[in-house]
Amino acid sequence: MKYSVYKSLFALVITTLVVSCNVKKYIPEKERLYSGTEIEMLPFEGVSKKDRKALQGELAGLARPKPNSQIFGFPYRVWLYYVIGEPKKDSSFRASLRRKLGQEPVFANSRSVVTNANVWKAFLQNEGYFHSEVAGKLEEKGYKAKGIYQVRVHRRYTLDSVRFITDTALVGKDFKLSQEKTLLKPPVPYRLDNLKLERERITQEMKRKGYYYFNPDYVAILGDTNTNNYKAKLYLALKPEMPEAAARQYYIRNVYIYPNYTLNNAVQDTNRREAFRTTAGFQVVDSSRTYDERLFHNVIGFKPGRRYNSRVQDITLSRLINLGTFKFVRNRFAPDTQGDSTVLDVHYYLTPYPKKSLRAEIAGTSKSNSLAGSQLTLSWRNRNFFKRAELLTINATGGIEAQLGAGGQGVSNFSYGLNATLTFPRLVSPIAIDYDRRQVLPKTNLTLGYQAIVRRQFYRLNSFTGSFGYAFRGSSKVEHTLIPLSLTYVYVPTNSLGDLYYEAITDPALASQYIAIVQNQQLIPSSLYTLHFNSSPQSQSRYSQQLIFNFEPAGNAAGLLFKDGNGDGQKKVFDVAFSQYVRADIDTRHYLRLTPSTTWASRVFAGAGLPYGNSSSLPFVKQYFVGGSNSIRAFRPRGIGPGRYLRPAGRTVLLQDGGGDIKMEANTELRTKFNKFLQGALFVDAGNVWMYKDPTLYGETAVFSKDFLKEVAIGAGIGLRLDVTYFVLRFDLATPLRNPALAENERWVLDKINFRDRDWRKDNLILNIAVGYPF
Repeated sequence: MKYSVYKSLFALVITTLVVSCNVKKYIPEKERLYSGTEIEMLPFEGVSKKDRKALQGELAGLARPKPNSQIFGFPYRVWLYYVIGEPKKDSSFRASLRRKLGQEPVFANSRSVVTNANVWKAFLQNEGYFHSEVAGKLEEKGYKAKGIYQVRVHRRYTLDSVRFITDTALVGKDFKLSQEKTLLKPPVPYRLDNLKLERERITQEMKRKGYYYFNPDYVAILGDTNTNNYKAKLYLALKPEMPEAAARQYYIRNVYIYPNYTLNNAVQDTNRREAFRTTAGFQVVDSSRTYDERLFHNVIGFKPGRRYNSRVQDITLSRLINLGTFKFVRNRFAPDTQGDSTVLDVHYYLTPYPKKSLRAEIAGTSKSNSLAGSQLTLSWRNRNFFKRAELLTINATGGIEAQLGAGGQGVSNFSYGLNATLTFPRLVSPIAIDYDRRQVLPKTNLTLGYQAIVRRQFYRLNSFTGSFGYAFRGSSKVEHTLIPLSLTYVYVPTNSLGDLYYEAITDPALASQYIAIVQNQQLIPSSLYTLHFNSSPQSQSRYSQQLIFNFEPAGNAAGLLFKDGNGDGQKKVFDVAFSQYVRADIDTRHYLRLTPSTTWASRVFAGAGLPYGNSSSLPFVKQYFVGGSNSIRAFRPRGIGPGRYLRPAGRTVLLQDGGGDIKMEANTELRTKFNKFLQGALFVDAGNVWMYKDPTLYGETAVFSKDFLKEVAIGAGIGLRLDVTYFVLRFDLATPLRNPALAENERWVLDKINFRDRDWRKDNLILNIAVGYPF
């Protein structure tokens, strides 16, 4: 009887919801709500089922209009649009609510069927499916109507041959030479987009040969199709009506540079009577000699007497913008005739930033070791330090950080520091280095810095750094960084040791690690090479990737220069033993867009540091670690490893200075966008760190061995991300699936997952809060 009452109440509730949510009563009598498009792809000889399915998806994407949002066939946003009702004012709360939650109904219209059919026919023809057929109609069902289409795609045409037809004039010869790099290579399929790209490519080649006025409209493409073999012959030629100016090569006559140009004082800033002539033949209007003429010799690719080249123009503008000295960059070409030659005068209008500036910044910070907090930075800049656009930046910083997701066992840090960076927009070297000056200008970076990290009641870590290196681009996708000289000195003053440090060293499980941190002065003379590859995909590409490779030898040159003077086996500089190791790692990231709102992202990281000579392990500041918001999110920062090392109970993250010489990590996550602001993710992380050979700090279980795969930690979880335009606020909740610190037959912990158990949740659910994506 009781079950019957519940069943009746349930039926009553469902009936009430259905009646109240009925959209049909709101729809005007002669209108039908458009519910979408249904496409039937009819077979045709030579067109595979796979191709028909792919085309079906593309045609569906071109269909208009787009139907209203639905859940299980119910247009809930249209229902909300009507239920909220017509607002009296556009600025009212009701109007705002209706815009955000509701959606204006999309009604079916027979004209859209005809429009879609014509659009699809044009699309298929542009893709080489000539003579394809499209038929459609509206089919009504209740208060809805959908577009029903039948499409018969004919066999696709491919290119049979491509010929460039021209005469013996110079412009014709250059046009003919452009065929060598043609994009139209038989037997590729016929595509209108490829023809457009080919015309653009030809135009760029012609402009690089001095044809300043040449454009794609002057290239005619004629096609000859054969319906018997579905082949197309293409003929490319210069149009007879092409203007004479487009057939002429232009040469640079004068280069005028206005480096102090402003709109308010344009007449004075461009007064050529005040110009001085540089050794390269440039005319520079700079009466105060704010800039050294060698700056423009390095940056501007055009020289008087040389032929116009569009690539030189693009690189020059890119260089001027990337200098960071000029706020606005504009140029103008003035064509003229000089005897039988056609010439161009080039004018560069450069509006500079203020030479010196002072800025204060307060920022929130979120680091890979899950330290989060705030930082104050006072920054002073000089954008033209030696009159060649050198950038000198001096930063004074101070901040406080706390470890998030550490279960009450994390640390709090105070930090302060001072650093200076001097960037030269050129190669600075005691020896001449030849490089491709057609590329973006390289940069030389000189840095000096000091930082103190105060770990309250433990110690103060002082760090002095200095480096000299280069950064340059091989292409738009590849960037190289070479630091031939880097020096880091790290030490902990004994007068900075606090009560918690002395308490920690009384614990046998912790003493050796803390003593190693405090007593081990670290002098690290090293070099570094970094390769950064970014595929920079076009918007239509579904896949992109990044690769970062680092190679860092340390102490090798110093080992040759300095000897063991004390007989203790340690080579020293100023009585401080320096670190010796070789460290290399690779970080690859892959992104595959599955749907417009869903992306599969993955990362694989592998790195190893091999200590030798003075060192038995990597310096603490150079070690690898896992755990935390940007690593294995099911474990707290440095809460796992090295190897099978088991931390003392209650001290999971206290030793956040630990790490390893070898690291392997893999992460993958499925990201989806719910709306403009809200995103979700499912993820799995795996990895660990190991010591290379030194068991001193963590014991033999921490050393890398052939059984390393058995020591991999695995975690999984779900994430929520808030996109607030300027940054992404990330919340990732994770739990361990495999813990290598446990006994071998107990490492998989899937059978211990119990979300109802409060103690289990406290020990195993890790909430990571961070800014930005993990990779």
